[in-house]
Amino acid sequence: MVNRNTALIIHEKDNVLCALNDIKKGEAVLDFRALEDIPKGHKIALLDIEKGEEVVKYGFPIGRALKPIKRGSFVHTHNLTTNLEGVLDYTYNPVTVDEDVLEYATFMGYEREDGSVGVRNEIWIINTVGCVNKTAELLARQANERFKGKVDGVFSFCHPYGCSQLGQDALVTQKILAGLVHHPNAAGVLVLGLGCENNNIDVFKKVLGNTNDKRVKFLETQKVEDEIEEGLRLINVLVEYAQTFERTECPASNLILGLKCGGSDAFSGITANPLVGKISDRLVAMGGTSVLTEVPEMFGAENILMDRCINKDVFDRLVAVVNGYKEYFLKHGQVVYENPSPGNKEGGITTLEEKSLGCVQKGGTSAVVDVLKYGDRVEKNGLNILEGPGNDMVAQTVLAASGAQIILFTTGRGTPLGAPVPTIKISTNSELYTRKRKWIDFNAGKLLESESMEDMCKELFVYILDVASGNVYTCNEKYGYREIAILKDGVTL
Repeated sequence: MVNRNTALIIHEKDNVLCALNDIKKGEAVLDFRALEDIPKGHKIALLDIEKGEEVVKYGFPIGRALKPIKRGSFVHTHNLTTNLEGVLDYTYNPVTVDEDVLEYATFMGYEREDGSVGVRNEIWIINTVGCVNKTAELLARQANERFKGKVDGVFSFCHPYGCSQLGQDALVTQKILAGLVHHPNAAGVLVLGLGCENNNIDVFKKVLGNTNDKRVKFLETQKVEDEIEEGLRLINVLVEYAQTFERTECPASNLILGLKCGGSDAFSGITANPLVGKISDRLVAMGGTSVLTEVPEMFGAENILMDRCINKDVFDRLVAVVNGYKEYFLKHGQVVYENPSPGNKEGGITTLEEKSLGCVQKGGTSAVVDVLKYGDRVEKNGLNILEGPGNDMVAQTVLAASGAQIILFTTGRGTPLGAPVPTIKISTNSELYTRKRKWIDFNAGKLLESESMEDMCKELFVYILDVASGNVYTCNEKYGYREIAILKDGVTL
């Protein structure tokens, strides 16, 4: 990676550079001059590129030139297009992955009776159906007033589902809600139902499986005279149970980190995403777990992950998930490459390959040990690939439901969105960090200035351990940004 103050050469094979600042027409860039104005974060042709020739960034093609591009020209949607197509055949070409073992690290967590470890001691209200959303909100509000200081908070998570759903839609709603009920950050859970919904409590219990009756309580609101009074009574019991837990020293191998990006810009693949990849590798080397989702944002870079699968079975399951998502697009008459978003393009990302090559860097270089279907929970330590969309709210929800106690969320454009769990927002540039201090927790933009990747990795890892230990609360926690969304793909009755 070569940084010459004005523009950045990311890989020796690249034929484009990334502008570190706005560049004016005629301004010197390395040993040539810009032929036109180049916005910050956007691409400049390093060499003459012929029509149809591949444009290379990160050492990989990100598309092909629509017309001849002169050295020093602005490279974007007007002269660059994707190479992506639909469903593909893949060949397993396993690569050797170095399995480092790093020093022992710990955090202060809450050991649960089932052996899982939480980083918060909260009470969660999980609705079986959207009809009781407001009841849940009212209960959470009154419970937080009544039990303030006794737990880390009482939280409800609104969603519109749980009734009038059929088949797979109904099942994935149940699986996501079940994953939240089982989440170790919740010391106690109140499952709140209406009574007449498809996903009524008796039906939901079949998907939920075994639960600890001290930790999980159920309330069907149609069966009681005053659901608020009864709800507060049950929450009081859960609070008393939660108070039996204290933080104890736990190995970092108990951590599950969700890896997410949103509002990406051209610096995402240069600063924040590679930094998160280093964190993922570091945690995996300590025996911990990271979970990478956003399957549509792997298109064009999926082979990098496929070649790191630990065996042919994991490879085949990853191929099935990738092609399954492409078929999902095609089934709805949509082109596979309808991405990046308008904000991504404004920030300097042109094609889905370019976005994907930046996105998958969050997964570092570790071996892929497992592939999870949407709504599955983590079973194996190491890097897991989780089926899920790029949509920020849906993706962060499925990460939490899989068991991630903390989510690392990189962003170049900025977003206030937060998951049910601590969501560490990592800015790709210093300007965003400075301007949005109520959104952003950590500044990876310093990598464009004077900080080394090694030093930033150490700093961020310590920060994560502080969040896990309750020494630091993230912006989404401090300002109440906790939301969920569930994927829907079927009929509503």
